Amino acid sequence: QLQLVESGGGLVQPGGSLRLSCAASGFTLDYYRIGWFRQAPGKEREGVSCISSGASSTYYTYYADSVKGRFTISRDNAKNTVYLQMNSLKPEDKAVYYCAALTRAGAVTVQSMCVRTIVGYWGQGTQVTVSS
Repeated sequence: QLQLVESGGGLVQPGGSLRLSCAASGFTLDYYRIGWFRQAPGKEREGVSCISSGASSTYYTYYADSVKGRFTISRDNAKNTVYLQMNSLKPEDKAVYYCAALTRAGAVTVQSMCVRTIVGYWGQGTQVTVSS
């Protein structure tokens, strides 16, 4: 059974950091593009950052303008895990963060994946709260 499991969320003060993890089971993560999305109360789900599949010799990444320079997406194919390092967190970063996977087949850029929310599988989400 294909599963994505997020972890690492929690409560952090403004300016603090968290690292989210997305662990895959039932499939090999490096065959998939992976994205982090978030949904704040009363708002639509939005793409935060996406990374190309491990089949590429070079990873392509996309970041939403709101997180550029503060968040970093990375993948460890040996651990079948993708990470989202979040620094300089702001209260407006508070949301449920979801990991998502999209097969590497097809001409979908990581930007399109994030901006148009083109995904095949979702994780269950992890809550991130930024508050003093």
